Formats: sequence, C-alpha cells, structure tokens
Amino acid sequence: MAKTSRVRVHHLQQAKDSGEKITMLTAYDALVAPIFESAGVDTLLVGDSLGNVVLGFDSTIPVSLDDMVRATGAVSRSVSRPLIIADLPFGTYESGVEAAFDSSVALMKAGAHAIKLEGGVSRASIIAGLVANGIPVMGHIGYTPQAEHALGGPRLQGRGNAAQRLIEDAIAVEKAGAFGIVLEMVPGKLAAEVTRKLSIPTIGIGAGPDCDGQVLVWSDMAGMTDWSPRFARRFGEVGTALREAASDYVNAVVSDSFPSAEHTRENHE
Repeated sequence: MAKTSRVRVHHLQQAKDSGEKITMLTAYDALVAPIFESAGVDTLLVGDSLGNVVLGFDSTIPVSLDDMVRATGAVSRSVSRPLIIADLPFGTYESGVEAAFDSSVALMKAGAHAIKLEGGVSRASIIAGLVANGIPVMGHIGYTPQAEHALGGPRLQGRGNAAQRLIEDAIAVEKAGAFGIVLEMVPGKLAAEVTRKLSIPTIGIGAGPDCDGQVLVWSDMAGMTDWSPRFARRFGEVGTALREAASDYVNAVVSDSFPSAEHTRENHE
C-alpha cells in the first residue's frame, strides 16, 4: 500500500486482493496519531476503547458520542494519510437506522472516513441502511466489548457449535455492504476460515495470523501499562520509559538541578 497518498476504503480491498497485510492501531488524540502516521500505519481506529485507555472507565459502555466526536476530531486534524475509522459508542445506533445515521453523521463531520459498529446478523439491517445513505461501515464480530455483560466478559468466541453462528454473522455483515470486518478473540482456524469465505478484508485482534490485517489498542502495543491482553505483543515499553523520564524530572527539580543556567531565558536573549 502506498505510503504517501491518503488511504481510502478501496485500498483496503486492494490489499486483500493482492495479499498485502493491512495495519491498524487505535488512536485517540493529536499527540499520538501523527507518530503512528509517520510509522506508516494504514488505518487509525478511534475506538471506544477510549473509555478504558484514556477516560478511566472499566469498560467501553460509558463512552458517549460527544467523547467520540472530540477524539475523532483530534485525530483527524493531526494526520493526512491514514484512513480514520470511528466507533459508534454503545447506545447510539442499536435502536435503528435513523439513530445510527445521526450518530454516524456526527462522527463523519468530526473527520472520520468510516464508522465501525458491533454485531452480526442482528445489525445487518442497520449496516445496510447506513451504506445506502453513503456511510462506509466496518463490522465487528466475535467478542464485542459493548456486549461484555451478555457475553460474560472478555472470552473467546466461536468455539464448538458457536462457530457456524459466527460465520453466519460474518456473511451477514458482508452482504449488508460493510467494506471490512474486525474479528476479535476468535479461534485462529475459524478466523482463517472466515477470511477465506469473505471477499471483504478481515482485521484480527486476538484472532490469529491469517486475517487480512491486524489491529491493536496502542497502549497494549507500546507497553504503556503493567498488564496487557495475552494476545497483544508489546512492541515497546513506553510506559516504563515515560515513568523513568518523569522520575528524573522530579529528582532534578527537587535537587535544584533543573532549571539550570542553560534553561534560563535571559541567558538566551
């Protein structure tokens, strides 16, 4: 995928068709998003994981549409290349196409290029209605965090007899017109089967290596916290480095070694 021009929905399809892997990370602000852009990430997901990562909630459920609009705008204003997908938060789309459309419009006006919503067969009519009204939609099946209470927490989905139901969900999302689908916490063999059956791209998170692309919550990817999901690889220990930097700052201020003469304004005039 070209690293200079704007990534658009059809580029993800081209990547699947050519066997090129798609990269996606979450982003929630104008500080981190440009860093991921410069690293070459294709797609930025303004996820409702904002609730857990940034806002201090213990789930995605309390996240509001206003929260998502603000985060989407911050990301959009800070980058020019990645495709920006924004989550529809819990309670803003489930009642029908009209509510989903109004919520999607708010996110698109904030700078999203597409939206993502959770659910398979039960959400197919909503997906179809949004697509018919010009809203690009990415689906999300498997473990769906907004339904964590109904699912009994973050548990692997699609095992045993539930595999066929997950396949049916995936097919329903594709038939409804979604341009792609996230598979979360799905057995690797099942995710590979779904990826083969669908013509649209699959993006995996805890779903094995055979999806058309991968997504991680950026704080898990970068090692910002002491704990991260078992399926997430920590590609750095940014949290440790930031803590050490802050500790060095505290010690420097307390010891009166900062600011020194070189940091005093009159010495630069």
